[in-house]
Amino acid sequence: MILNLLGEYEATIDSKGRFLVPGSLKKQLPEGDSRLVISRGIEKCLTLYPMSSWEPIVARIRSLNDFDPKVREFKRLFLGGATEVELDGAGRLLLPQQLKEYAGLSKDITLAADLDKINIWDSGKYKQFFEDFSPETFSNLAATVMAGSNNDIEKS
Repeated sequence: MILNLLGEYEATIDSKGRFLVPGSLKKQLPEGDSRLVISRGIEKCLTLYPMSSWEPIVARIRSLNDFDPKVREFKRLFLGGATEVELDGAGRLLLPQQLKEYAGLSKDITLAADLDKINIWDSGKYKQFFEDFSPETFSNLAATVMAGSNNDIEKS
């Protein structure tokens, strides 16, 4: 199943460390699957993976050579703290404390959909990221990143 999660959503972490997944985002998740995996993001955020996105990543990681020190280091960083979570009956998710601390999450968070996953940011840090990026810098980044995929885009 190919996911196409889109949008940015504001949420608030309650005193028990839970947040309500906005209904419009929840509707985009695979139907009937309330299980997800939450892990440290590559940046100082958390990443929430529906199982249909997580399983292919795990399969690829399993195929890596454990005798390579870089593989072991990557696995520790990427898989460390990864936790299976489940939406409760009210549509809330509980954030593991150590992951909350890693991402610096306290109360106000932004859920940023990223096609096959959702990044969970401290709202202030997320807004700052965009304020620090000029239109010119964004244009240059887009040209660099998309340059190799122009042929792919034109073929579709």
